[in-house]
Amino acid sequence: VILLVSCSLTEHPKDQIPEEQAYTTARQLYQNTVATLYNYIGGDADGQGLQGTCRGVYDLNTFGSDEAMLPTRGGDWYDGGLWQAMYKHSWAPGHDLCKNAWLYLYKVITLCNRSLETLQAHGNLVDAATLRGYQAEVRACRAMYYWYLMDLFGNVPLITSSDVSMSQVTQEKRSVTFAFIVKELQTVLPDLADENSVKSGYYYGRVTRPVACFILAKLMLNAEVYGDDDWTDGQRPDGSRMKFSVDGQTMNAWQATVYYCDKLDASFALMPNYRDNFLVHNETSTENIFVIPMDKNLYANQYQYLFRSRHYNHGGALGMAAENGTCATLSTLQAYGYGTSATDSRYAINFYSDTLRIDGRIVRLDNGEALVYKPLEVRLNLSGSAYEKTAGARMAKYEIDRTAYANGKLQDNDIVLFRYADVLLERAEALAQLGGSHLQEALALVNQLRRRAKQSTAAIANYESQYGVRLNVGQYTGSYNQAQTLKIVKMERRLEMGMESERFFDLVRWGEAASVINKYYAEESNDCAIYNGAHFTAN
Repeated sequence: VILLVSCSLTEHPKDQIPEEQAYTTARQLYQNTVATLYNYIGGDADGQGLQGTCRGVYDLNTFGSDEAMLPTRGGDWYDGGLWQAMYKHSWAPGHDLCKNAWLYLYKVITLCNRSLETLQAHGNLVDAATLRGYQAEVRACRAMYYWYLMDLFGNVPLITSSDVSMSQVTQEKRSVTFAFIVKELQTVLPDLADENSVKSGYYYGRVTRPVACFILAKLMLNAEVYGDDDWTDGQRPDGSRMKFSVDGQTMNAWQATVYYCDKLDASFALMPNYRDNFLVHNETSTENIFVIPMDKNLYANQYQYLFRSRHYNHGGALGMAAENGTCATLSTLQAYGYGTSATDSRYAINFYSDTLRIDGRIVRLDNGEALVYKPLEVRLNLSGSAYEKTAGARMAKYEIDRTAYANGKLQDNDIVLFRYADVLLERAEALAQLGGSHLQEALALVNQLRRRAKQSTAAIANYESQYGVRLNVGQYTGSYNQAQTLKIVKMERRLEMGMESERFFDLVRWGEAASVINKYYAEESNDCAIYNGAHFTAN
């Protein structure tokens, strides 16, 4: 018996309303075009959000460098070779992390394009100044996402309409996308609210004028990279010769970087303690410029990196689960001076290592032995190692929210995307590039951060007595040439910005990605055959 059934393809979903009913008031216009975009700044699923979740933007910048790894631990974390391909830069098209980042960034860009079209269609609901403000905020959001996309993928399709067929989509040169982003941000800057985006209130978590200035400073600092359309020929534009129009003045890339950094001085300042920026209640930070708002009772955004890094019993001691994964590389340990008589104080804030204590009590393994993290035993493949489950210094950085939900992933600590310490380092790098009398200014900025690091020991007061490690951060007091000053700034960036999704960005800008990562491969291959034959190239 053949039963033929006719059905209607017209759907009437009960959870949706017609578009004309969604835009009848000024409040609805704002909520459905501007506010809605901030639902995507963070996330709770793989590949979603600029930070906080796994297998996306953060992981590409972190695990694509020599900063951190997710080693194979016996039956854990092989995942079909996913992470090993990530570290070796040997992925094929469709690799999970690349695909997730690409789809996520373009999804939000498409939503921004739709919002701009809706604002144009229903702009009569608000006055002209309000409409310009809404449009400016959406355009700035779109520019930010294009910045992440361009930085990760180089030549990308530049799409400014939501009604584009695939036959119309073409790849644009990176220099063209770079120029578009700069022009967009410069154009909308006067119409963006000159407000702090970190403090609780109306502008909390929004793209405001300081956020846009931060991005413009980053763009200018990376102008040599973003203005280069052939990154395989070993040549780049010279930042000192690249010209930009900035508020009626003509500046080179380094001067423009300093200019936009200077605009942030009046509104932001370093917190007295490095750790203060990552506390459970960090909304009062004078240093944080842009964050992903977190509130376990209001938002679905998650911060999964502490959960992913901790040993199972480490999580258990906190009343949470854990995945026993991520850890620092040997290269990172060396940079912080781990294992020497003087370790940078920021190491003890950024990582857990050695004998683990929670609330002053030693955490135990299932067999009763102390849980001792072994930083120097880390390898890409730990299977069969005596330290298979305990090798590697584990991520700390953020204060643990002991009242968090979802095994600590739903925390109240806002996720820090941009902060003023980065501004000081950007300015220091640009000043070092300018050279001459600017070198001492650059060193003064670095020393400002090092003075703060030296006094940032309140949260780790017992570190020396427990581990026999003297925490020490000295000042640069000598006379240094340009090359030496740049080297000092680069090292300080690594120490200050550790585990904040900056390392790969930085290596590419400095033209050091190939040399540093290949050196890392060579050193690791002595203990881990997986790295044999691994090679990173600029293309």
